[in-house]
Amino acid sequence: MSDNLLEVSDLSVHYPGRANWFFQTAEPKKAVDGISFVVPKGKTVGLVGESGSGKTTTGRAIVKLAPLTAGKILYHGQDIGVLSNSDFLPWRKKIQMIFQDPYNSLNPRADILSILSEPLEIHFPQMTRADREARCAELLRSVQLPAEHLRRHPHEFSGGQRQRIGIARALAVEPRFIVCDEPVSALDVSVQAQILNLLAELRQRLGLAYLFIAHDLSVVRHISDRTAVMYLGKIVEVAPSAELNSSPVHPYSIALLSAVPIPDPAIEKKRKRIILKGDVPSPSNPPSGCAFQTRCWLKEKLGNPERCNTESPQLVQVSTGHQVACHFPDKA
Repeated sequence: MSDNLLEVSDLSVHYPGRANWFFQTAEPKKAVDGISFVVPKGKTVGLVGESGSGKTTTGRAIVKLAPLTAGKILYHGQDIGVLSNSDFLPWRKKIQMIFQDPYNSLNPRADILSILSEPLEIHFPQMTRADREARCAELLRSVQLPAEHLRRHPHEFSGGQRQRIGIARALAVEPRFIVCDEPVSALDVSVQAQILNLLAELRQRLGLAYLFIAHDLSVVRHISDRTAVMYLGKIVEVAPSAELNSSPVHPYSIALLSAVPIPDPAIEKKRKRIILKGDVPSPSNPPSGCAFQTRCWLKEKLGNPERCNTESPQLVQVSTGHQVACHFPDKA
């Protein structure tokens, strides 16, 4: 039996273009364009990239909150991507999501007991009210909050505490796999560390697997076993997290890591930061050839080779477990 809990194969999510004033329909928006990766049992895979790269759409497609255009999503070998929303309901006990914004992801009119009880009422209708309340109290304690807070409302908590409640809600139905959609990006740095440590402790204690979505490489390095870098809907590099941070190959990964601050003034002063020119192209009108070629500093360094403009690079292995989509991986 495979050691992979989740396998994503050639996943694409395209949104139809909107008509303009002249009734001309724009090209489809290719939010995610044919990506593949695996999440082993009990491991964390990080997904990083700039805003608009398709990270969140990938996570939402896995939990069926975004429409799947093409590809397969296999959970324990079964294709869950083809299931309707009603057929997918039993799988929601196994696959949950922690949302980015702890302020908007909790119902402000409901108390914490109601928020945590709702998934239990849906998936475990046989539970009594007393059993549900006992389970909710246990969930709060598991995320290091007092059980006495069950009668409070979200506005009575800080951002970090709200995110703990969001984590507790995801754990309520005892899932095996959780999509973490930038769960610490809206929090202070000190609180970020607490939430990351909590997620790591829960993963080890409960045997969970995470897809951890973020734009901060230092955060992903702290919690992930493997990291995949996305750009304009495609995965451009994937490797063990330690190797990616020490020896990045793709010019986009190198540029991202050059922006991560180092807490050593002497090293930071000598380090050269790579500033990418321009903005991320529109997913409705991606460039020909390599998706990164309009901003690639390596392409300029090599004299603008034509291959970058015309041929889309495929992921190739540069070392054990390390793949990169670049025509010149040895030149960076």
